[in-house]
Amino acid sequence: MIIALAGRRIDAPDAKAIRFPLINVDKVKKDLRKFFISARPIALVCSGACGADLLALQVAGDLRIQRRMVLPFEAAIFRSTSVTDRPGNWGILFDTIYETLNKERGIIILNYSVDDKDAFEKTNTEILNQAEDLVEKFNLTKDVTVVIVWEGNPKEKNDTTNHFMQEGIKRDFTVKEIKTLNH
Repeated sequence: MIIALAGRRIDAPDAKAIRFPLINVDKVKKDLRKFFISARPIALVCSGACGADLLALQVAGDLRIQRRMVLPFEAAIFRSTSVTDRPGNWGILFDTIYETLNKERGIIILNYSVDDKDAFEKTNTEILNQAEDLVEKFNLTKDVTVVIVWEGNPKEKNDTTNHFMQEGIKRDFTVKEIKTLNH
């Protein structure tokens, strides 16, 4: 099985809705680890934002699962707009994972413009495409499981996590949800 993953970033300090509070990082990390151990995936494909992506990449690395990181634009720009702009020491984790995956040729940079309002949805599509490519490469009978790390409620608009899940459903992939809140 190949896991294609997307999920919530850590909440901003002024967030109106609580979706992934920093205090729940250990809970989510533990839940990801438990799922990865039981599912025994060959590879994980996701982006590299603070929160769900980086936690999944860290856990997969600890478990020696092959990893692939897909970024919508150049790493330094992505790091400043999607990693270090939220509470927590995400920059160090991103740098460590990025450096390792870069050596392993596990980074895909799509070179979209930062001004492209569809860049993240296009990145979602590429994550799913990459997961399908890995299924083919490894000649798997079991295919892609889409893992959604979120609180379980779509935002009213511009919800790239929900978009990712809906795209996975359209492709007839199994969907697994991991909750970012305690209830």
